[in-house]
Amino acid sequence: FGWASHAADPQPLYRVAPDVVVGETALRAAIDPLFEDSDMGQTRALLVMRDGQIVAERYAPGFGPETKLLSWSMAKSVTGVLVGLMVSDGRLALDSPVPVAAWSQPGDPRGRITLRQLLQMTSGLDHVEDGEPIENGDTVRMLFTSGAQDMGAFAESKPIAHEPGTEFSYSTASSVILSDLMARMLTNSEDPDTRRRAMQMFIDGRLKAPGNLSSLTPEYDAAGTMIGGSMMHMTARDYGRFGELLRRHGRSPAGHQIVPEKWIDFMTTPSPRNAAYGAHIWLNRDSAESALMPGRAPTSLFGCVGHNGQYILVSPSQRLTVVRIGMSPEKEQRAAVKAALARIVGLFPG
Repeated sequence: FGWASHAADPQPLYRVAPDVVVGETALRAAIDPLFEDSDMGQTRALLVMRDGQIVAERYAPGFGPETKLLSWSMAKSVTGVLVGLMVSDGRLALDSPVPVAAWSQPGDPRGRITLRQLLQMTSGLDHVEDGEPIENGDTVRMLFTSGAQDMGAFAESKPIAHEPGTEFSYSTASSVILSDLMARMLTNSEDPDTRRRAMQMFIDGRLKAPGNLSSLTPEYDAAGTMIGGSMMHMTARDYGRFGELLRRHGRSPAGHQIVPEKWIDFMTTPSPRNAAYGAHIWLNRDSAESALMPGRAPTSLFGCVGHNGQYILVSPSQRLTVVRIGMSPEKEQRAAVKAALARIVGLFPG
């Protein structure tokens, strides 16, 4: 299982396992277009794991196995797992109204929003994910302009637009509300450093160390709230390990139950308002709003999906996890990337 390097770059960039069930020639033929076809944008890292072992790995020049790569919205699935750990601890309840102070006034309809609804993107809050122009969207305002100092407060200040639980509306702000809730379950302090430390200790002790995700690095806003909808960093290998944790229903390679199996089942069960979305994770089902590739990969496949074409694809029936990190800002580029990833997935038997 050796590395092949580009002559101009001394760093190892590409390796394929010689004994993989899929032949090396076929696997390389499926992987190479992701790096060499400009119609797909720029692929920075590609990782294929089968039965928990890396069977193929390629990086663009300037990137490698130790490079931490931005998650964008793949972070939502990490946040979903962390929420599950707090539910298993009894700190949060799935079907109880969430304890957000801004929603606690009598008669405030937001006071009925549950944890389940935030996880399934059916809170009913008036969150505009992508505006026209883009800077008018809540996500850009929350992450980079008027809401950036206290993202939780920005997200929680929005009025209700629909009865909670009645409509699917993808929302990075919902993930930030969940991040703020978790911090408040861990400390009563409003001090940003205290909030940050409390959350980081929880992540380190309950997910990062037991999941062998040594590169997992979340970002925090100025109020000490984890930016749980979009701003985490990991190496491609650790993104793969996270996908494997989901594939194994929350168990480590050694068999330790890190995340409750029932929680992974909940995350990967189609939600009532969008069959292609579970609880902070995308499912490979037909839907008006689908981020994966229904019809071109197994129905049981699910995935973490991020802005500009970030993917962790998990196919339990094939014992397969595929990671693609890159920059594909155009819709047509992302469609080409998904087709190429579906081709890789399709090489492996069920």
